Amino acid sequence: MIILGISAFYHDSAAAIVKDGQVIAAAQEERFTRKKQDASFPSNAVKYCLKYAGTTIDQLDAVVFYDKPLLKFERLLETYYGFSPKGLASFVTAIPVWLREKMFLKRVIRQELREIESYDKKNLKLLFPEHHLSHAASAFYPSPYEEAAVLTIDGVGEWATAGIYKGDGNKMEVLKELQFPHSVGLLYSAFTYFLGFKVNSGEYKLMGLAPYGNPNSPQVQEFIQIIKSTLVDLKEDGSIWLNQDYFSYATGLRMVYDKKWTNLFGFPRRDANEELEQHHCNLAMAIQMVTEEVVIKMAKEAKRLTNSKNLCIAGGVALNCVANGKLLEENIFENIFIQPAAGDSGGALGAALAAEYLYFEQDREIDPTKMDGVNGSYLGPEYADLDIELSVKKFDAHYTKIEDFSKLTTKVADLITNSNVVGWFQGRMEFGPRALGNRSILGDARNEEMQKKLNLKIKYREGFRPFAPSILAEDADHFFKMNQASPYMLVVVPVADERRANIPDNYYDLPLMERLYIQRSDVQAITHVDFSARVQTVYESTNPEYYQLLKSIKAKTGHGIVVNTSFNVRGEPIVCSPEDAYRCFMRTEMDYLVLGNYLFKKSDQREWDKKDKWQEEFVLD
Repeated sequence: MIILGISAFYHDSAAAIVKDGQVIAAAQEERFTRKKQDASFPSNAVKYCLKYAGTTIDQLDAVVFYDKPLLKFERLLETYYGFSPKGLASFVTAIPVWLREKMFLKRVIRQELREIESYDKKNLKLLFPEHHLSHAASAFYPSPYEEAAVLTIDGVGEWATAGIYKGDGNKMEVLKELQFPHSVGLLYSAFTYFLGFKVNSGEYKLMGLAPYGNPNSPQVQEFIQIIKSTLVDLKEDGSIWLNQDYFSYATGLRMVYDKKWTNLFGFPRRDANEELEQHHCNLAMAIQMVTEEVVIKMAKEAKRLTNSKNLCIAGGVALNCVANGKLLEENIFENIFIQPAAGDSGGALGAALAAEYLYFEQDREIDPTKMDGVNGSYLGPEYADLDIELSVKKFDAHYTKIEDFSKLTTKVADLITNSNVVGWFQGRMEFGPRALGNRSILGDARNEEMQKKLNLKIKYREGFRPFAPSILAEDADHFFKMNQASPYMLVVVPVADERRANIPDNYYDLPLMERLYIQRSDVQAITHVDFSARVQTVYESTNPEYYQLLKSIKAKTGHGIVVNTSFNVRGEPIVCSPEDAYRCFMRTEMDYLVLGNYLFKKSDQREWDKKDKWQEEFVLD
């Protein structure tokens, strides 16, 4: 049985293909088009999935879209009616698009597939599971658990904004749902907007800003009290009620009523180019803490309803790594699996799996030799030596090919430990928002200047943003307070006490950028200002090449740890092809590039075209 899953037309379109219950391939459309969070029909991703699976559209048992468009349209109409006469401008903007395109999504999908290849329309089965069911399926079915509680949290699907499910074998039962307009994801996005970041892409910046809040400041507690008394009514089961007098997302073109929020918090909405001040950081900390409380209460309710020892999580809020780390600390569940493509891109995977097990009622088998069913998230395209050589030939690139991979990793380990920044491109591209060692930029975690160099000279992004470590799984407990695997870089944990440096008594009173450059640990580049880190534990079984590189670094330094950030500049999707990687390498101040077994030194390359205005191509996200 072969099933193609698709997510599209909102943000972060993707395709995934499942064959006899095995996830064969998955990719986001943005990686091919080079348009960040591309929402268009994922034609390139579909072509890739079909090619990798060795199948045609006619051979598919079903094509599955990740939500129910007519149910979503019903929600829009009822919302506009319920809030009328508010929302006229939004109504006039949204409804024509629905009447022209989204109401007739079956037709659109058939047309788009026909552009890819011809097929027999009569034999094409189109299925439409609900949005949160797709999220739940994406988390439970690839998990290593026979049964589990499943928690989905995001902005909004059709009506649901969060859900608690019970997964058992090939079955999935919804136990409880939170309904629009009351949404944890939309609440967090409202603060993303108010603090000057872009909604649906800047939430991770808000999460990274939160630790700059002063935990000793009365203002943080004051902000929390304002949020919980005026904006959010939080119940013990984790459900929330949002005061719509302060939010305009239901019918407006913005997230909140700016003037009301200004009066509420005592300062106006921050402009994207405005300097960050302590009150911005304190508000970020406050909403992060409220979000963590909501997630933990929801998890406790999931435990109460299912009495399971296992939890699976998906939905956009599952990408809040700090909340995930706090959830681990609570020890509500013995085991937690977080789907690596937890956002809407992962809906494509979940849609295909929901059809496999719920519609076609196939038996579910768990492979005990594998960590989970998503292959370490390495589900995207890979490139052979000839692909690499042909890609860089057009640039007259200079390289050295090192056939012996162990010699290559020894050489790259030397470069990294000598303060060089290396682009590392290997094997299949990752599916989801994290670079996990196949499309990564790497640096020395011990280097005190590495965070600054990566932010300002490589990524060209805000200096406050932290970087994550990749570490050999067997070394993780020497550096971090963690007792569970984190293969997908979706958990933030504290840095171990023995690695920490002494900080000044006035540390939390220092201005943001001064605090950033205070020595905090012996792995300064990956230690955030609150002594935390977003960890990726690396295993030989899922990524032997990256594991070998970390072993080579350990041989030189005594520890298998490295800074790992995604291979892109700000506003650009993670690189997909060797050509993408070489362009990014030349556009930045990266020192070296590794494509498979090929090593490129920046000083050996021809001068890059000064007419390459990539800053205009990739706007600040």
